[in-house]
Parts: sequence; C-alpha cells; structure tokens
Amino acid sequence: MNDAQLTRWAELLTGYCLELAAGEMVLISAGWEARPLVEACFRAAVARGAYPLLRMEPPGLLEHFIAHAPEALLDAPAPLAVLEAERVQARIRIEAESDTRALARVDAARQARYNRGRDAVRRASARQRWVLTQFPTAAYAADADIPLDRYEAFVAGAMFLDDADPASSWRALGFRQAGLVDFMTSARVIRIECDGTDLTLDVSGRRWINSDGRRNMPSGEIFTGPIESSARGRLRCAVPVQRDGRRLEGIELEFQAGVVTAARADVGDEYLNAMLDLDDGARRVGELGIGLNHGIERFTGSILYDEKIGGTIHVALGRSYPETGGRNESALHWDLIVDTRRGGRVTVDGCVAMENGRWLVG
Repeated sequence: MNDAQLTRWAELLTGYCLELAAGEMVLISAGWEARPLVEACFRAAVARGAYPLLRMEPPGLLEHFIAHAPEALLDAPAPLAVLEAERVQARIRIEAESDTRALARVDAARQARYNRGRDAVRRASARQRWVLTQFPTAAYAADADIPLDRYEAFVAGAMFLDDADPASSWRALGFRQAGLVDFMTSARVIRIECDGTDLTLDVSGRRWINSDGRRNMPSGEIFTGPIESSARGRLRCAVPVQRDGRRLEGIELEFQAGVVTAARADVGDEYLNAMLDLDDGARRVGELGIGLNHGIERFTGSILYDEKIGGTIHVALGRSYPETGGRNESALHWDLIVDTRRGGRVTVDGCVAMENGRWLVG
C-alpha cells in the first residue's frame, strides 16, 4: 500500500475510530508484517499527544505457546496482561498473518483451553475503547485467491482509503444504516430463510447497534443480541469458514430453545464440536448481524470483511455484546455467515423485509 493510504488508515484508527486524546495510552498490537501500518499509527498517536505502546508478534510463537506451555499457563493469562488491558485507555489490534493455517497444527482441545483462559483479558479490553483492523498480507491474498496488489486495492476500497476524507465516507455510511436501525428497533421476531437455513430469533427489547467503522475497520453492518432462549430451527453456513488456522466447510447447526442441539461440518467437524463445548454459553446465539457494505462484494476468507458483505446475515455463537442488551457469556464469539443474495429472504414480524440480499425497508 502507498504512504498516502497508510497515513489515511492510521488517521482513521487513531482519530475517527478511537478519538485519542492528549495524555491517553494506546496499545498497538500487531502481527509482524503490519510494521508499515504500526509505524503510521505510532506517528498518528504521537501527533494527537497520546502515548503509543507497541506489541509486535513474530510469527510462530503463539502456536509454540499453545502447543508446549504447561496447562497452568493455558488456563490463565499473565497478570501483567490483565493489568495492561485494564490500564490503557484505547487499543488498536492489527491482524497480519503470514501463515493463516499455522494454528491448524495445534491440538484443538489445547486451543480451546487457551481461548477460555484468555477470557479475563478479553473482558478487560472490552471495557476500553478498541478497534480491530487487518493488514493485507500475501497469506490473506492467497486465501482470497487474488494477487497481493489486487488484494491491497480491495482492502483500500473497503475502507475508503482513496477518498480525500475517508472519515466523511464512514459517517455517510453510518447515516444510511441508521434508517434500518430505526426500523429494526421495533422488531420482535426475525426469520432467516435460505438454502438449508430456516432460523427464527426473538429480538424483542434488544438494542440494534449501527456499526459504522469505529470498532471494526472496515465495517458496514448493524447488529443486536437476540433473546438467549429464542433460537429455533436450522442454520447452514454454505460459505467456507476460517478460524484459528482451520478451514471449515458445510457447517450445519440445529437449535431448540436457544441451544445448539446438533452440529456437524463436512470439513472441520472435530474443531466445530470442540468450540461448542468450550463453555456453557458457546451453544447459544450471542449476535445477529446484517451486512450492509455493498462495497465489499466477494468472499475472501476473512470474517472481518466477509460478515460485512451487503446482502449477508451472520449469526454468532457465544458471547453477546452487552450494549445490545445481550446477556450470553462465553469465551467464544464465532460468526457464521448466511448469503441471502440468491434465493434468500428475511421476514420481520411476519412481513418480508429483505429478498435476495436487498432490503425493502429502512
């Protein structure tokens, strides 16, 4: 990516997303390949009078830790990690994997144990201001099956980095999404129908959040936390899913009274069930999200981008976002995507609100 794009990206993260103020501490954690963006964020934070703290992660070390650390270290984070998460005012997380399959070589049970053990850090971090983004690497481009230069252009386009004022473009997107938030505020029962999916959720009294790029960059969705006992029916995730270095295909879930009662996957079945057994909340729905970013048109294998595609719906297993009114607690938060753009529909309180990926309201 060119210097102008990196500068605009860093200014989005430190300004529009986090609104860093003088004297605040911002933790910038990133994969090794994200160094150009880390440097741009460092400079942008200093320009705003903030203290930037850096955590660079060389490839391979996380996998080594999960595979070889004593179980006591898997079960609880370092006390300093929790203290750091509690004390910094803001956090920028930049994913930048050089090998998106690395964690697939780690035992799934140890991976689940590590995920569960880091819950205290996640909870502390969630109470502060944070933003997540993803730097384009050759590994991500390979997953998307496009050359790196085209993938970089895709990333820049998804974040409006070629616009003179990307923040203004994000504010405009948020304004457009606000109409659908207003409509959904009075919704009670939502039914999602697509090939292999017929799922009903109750969202009565829950708050819809307009995700306009301030926490995920890029974004372009609205989401809420359904009533925890409401999910019923079946969900089929026809889109391949990548998580913790593993590629899962053909995920199918059945729900009764809010709980996953049966689960299978054509590829990755063992890992799927290991995650569902992570804790008591892992089998419940923590989020219902609606992708509205029509500037992201293709699946790339990255959930940060894929769940925002206009015309898709995502249902997340596990942890709810408290700001929605959701109460489900879990160390898991796993988004599964349903693509409604060809033959799908969403019904709200008995009336068709979306067909073939296009909303008829809002």
